Amino acid sequence: MELVTGGTGYVGSRLLRRLAAEGRPVRALARRPELLPDVDVVGGDLLTGAGLEEALDGCSSAYYLVHSMEPAPNSDFAERDRRMAETFGEAAARAGVERIVYLGGIVPQHRPLSPHLGSRLEVEETLLAAVPGSTALRASIVIGAGSSSFRLLVRLVERLRVLPMPRWRTNRTAPIDERDVIEFLARTPNVPEAAGRSLDVAGPDVMTYGRMIELIADEMGVGRMPLALGRSLTPPASAVVAAVTGQPIELVRPLMESLETDLLPRDPDEAPRLYDLRPNRFERAVEHALGEWETLETLGAR
Repeated sequence: MELVTGGTGYVGSRLLRRLAAEGRPVRALARRPELLPDVDVVGGDLLTGAGLEEALDGCSSAYYLVHSMEPAPNSDFAERDRRMAETFGEAAARAGVERIVYLGGIVPQHRPLSPHLGSRLEVEETLLAAVPGSTALRASIVIGAGSSSFRLLVRLVERLRVLPMPRWRTNRTAPIDERDVIEFLARTPNVPEAAGRSLDVAGPDVMTYGRMIELIADEMGVGRMPLALGRSLTPPASAVVAAVTGQPIELVRPLMESLETDLLPRDPDEAPRLYDLRPNRFERAVEHALGEWETLETLGAR
């Protein structure tokens, strides 16, 4: 049996479908189990530990796909993530889980971590310490119709004819197709070489954030005028982006802080070799993501 936490979220819901399609016994843990009517689901809460013992019973592996960036009284997202990871790791160890699979973020090399990425790394270290055979997959921007980062970029292209490009436009990353992220996650419990490790998973195309936005605009078939700025301006820019995209500032600011440096994989070929997987090119990922988006809601710029 495999447990998926965050099964009502973006990545978790897609992973549940992927595992079920393969015929693997799977269970979900969710605060709102009524949202998963066709799944073996246990109602629970990672902050309090409610439902964890029942959910983990008989599970050999458990996917930890929970991140907390929503506002809450007297608590920030890093503190909540820390508490949830500690609670889950301790419960998984007691239940005899052999491997926790965690999806976090690529860590910049020799640079200070943003609060967002620092929290991701702390969760990774907590889970691997609790169950030493666990695996952490680190990804940069995920290209998919439900990805928060991708949706922010698309909304900016859709709604602004002139695109302000702060200084971080020249920083580089290696975005990854949502379908490849799901495949890496699904294969992890069956890859012995991944046990007890963190692996960077990335697409084959390294590009600047500015170039990424240009290519998204091209795929949407719109012309946008870039406006280069000499400073990063993350605090005011976050407020503007939140207003333009309709996303809460508590989500936008941590994501934009992560753009302040290169986010490149340590060894881009290692995970694809271990998993026998060839990640999709960026343009193909964007085409698929926009196509799925348009089946769900109108995309004004196309």
